[in-house]
Amino acid sequence: MSTLARCDRTPAWQELGRHFASGAARFDLRQAFDADAKRFERFSQQAPNVFADLSKNLIDARAEELLFALARQCGLQARIDAMFAGERINATEDRAVMHFLLRAPKGQQGPGTELAVVHETLDAMLAYAERIRGDHTITDVVNIGIGGSDLGPQMAVLALDEFVAPGKHFHFVSNVDGHELDGVLQGLAPEHTLFLIASKTFTTAETMANARSAKRWFEQSGGTDIAGHFAALTTNVEAAREFGISTTFGFWDWVGGRYSMWSAIGLPIALAIGAEGFRAFLAGAHAMDEHFRSTPLEQNLPVRLGLLDVWYRNFHRFTSRSIAPYHSGLKRLPAYLQQLEMESNGKQVDLDGQLLPYGTSPVLWGEPGTNGQHAYFQMLHQGTDVVPLEFLAVRDATHDLPGHHPKLLANALAQAQALMQGKKDEGGHRNFSGNRPSTFFVLERLTPESLGAFIAMYEHRVFTSGALWGINSFDQWGVELGKVLAKDIEPRLSSGDVAGLDASTAGLLQRLRQR
Repeated sequence: MSTLARCDRTPAWQELGRHFASGAARFDLRQAFDADAKRFERFSQQAPNVFADLSKNLIDARAEELLFALARQCGLQARIDAMFAGERINATEDRAVMHFLLRAPKGQQGPGTELAVVHETLDAMLAYAERIRGDHTITDVVNIGIGGSDLGPQMAVLALDEFVAPGKHFHFVSNVDGHELDGVLQGLAPEHTLFLIASKTFTTAETMANARSAKRWFEQSGGTDIAGHFAALTTNVEAAREFGISTTFGFWDWVGGRYSMWSAIGLPIALAIGAEGFRAFLAGAHAMDEHFRSTPLEQNLPVRLGLLDVWYRNFHRFTSRSIAPYHSGLKRLPAYLQQLEMESNGKQVDLDGQLLPYGTSPVLWGEPGTNGQHAYFQMLHQGTDVVPLEFLAVRDATHDLPGHHPKLLANALAQAQALMQGKKDEGGHRNFSGNRPSTFFVLERLTPESLGAFIAMYEHRVFTSGALWGINSFDQWGVELGKVLAKDIEPRLSSGDVAGLDASTAGLLQRLRQR
């Protein structure tokens, strides 16, 4: 049973409701900026490697003050301390939550003796990565995983393309749809390819189906050295050995899948950017960990963001949030953040298993700018629903094409300005109501360190909102039911047996059976 207060059972929650009803519901950003020349300074801050402007959000000083009171009344700091102390805060699985330990430097005080083991594994993984990076016969690396074993590494490798070793190409296969793997394998040569099989248990259905097909392709294409061309990121060393793999790197049950790219699951990142780059990636995340752990709530960026999420979801009743990274390398960031937030906080019961009377995770979605401007920004500006938008801009470009980067940054700034200010048009069709909220993040450069800090910031933001909602942000039972049912349905596609199925599933199964 939880001993900490749930957000709706606190005095601050009731005060927030009264404040919202008495005027905050009609908050106008344009009036707020006119009334407060220092609003930008009050609602923006620098955190490790990340600058955030929150001033164009529908929040005033009183609301933020009450949100900080809410955090204290819910015991947020105690929950933060419990996580960093290694307590088993993942109650439904009886596990600690210590992904932060994966990025702690040697010698730092950590829960138990885990830190020494973490660094032993890290050192071995990075030594292997450096060996493969120096092996010029390996030109292609194929990572086979799904969920957290795919989304994080893929996002980071794409984002950090500037730092990728010359002559190395990275491919990611997650979908059990054979078209994906088949498309990757075309053009590859077994003698030049390294396969990484990423599955903690080495039993994940989609991953193992792809792994077996990759092995079959390797052997049928003339490959003979499975041990030299396959490595496993798993704790099931025996199953990997039976597969023919001798090189394995493990991780621990206190590492959730969507928090795992800092562990051995991050091997493709290390292969791409090297040991030094991967350590910088960890260092950026660790700096944000320390900021989250020790900074007072009022200056704590992940906390401020998590509180804003509660304000929007439960008082403004916004049901989604969009993210627009203005950097082509971050094209997979929205997909990664979808899992991080919606798998963590898409829950309907509290820590005691009681149904919640309020909403939790919003729908997170997005596309890189400026592509999104020519797709869904129409709805953001003139649609009937208000959707908070988050911009992520990188100050310094690494290409030397003249004129492109100023144009890109101008578009990001202009879109945020237009969402807030709007434009009057008596005819209606060209009327922009304005007062649409946005947050603007700035990285000086897109580097391993700044990316690590940004991702860790988002992790702790999700933790903050989940803690206030009184939910377990670290389990994911919602992904299990469909997987169980799929095991029953798969053989029926061959046999045609529809006994016990509902009419819709039975009818669709018959339609989809191969003739």
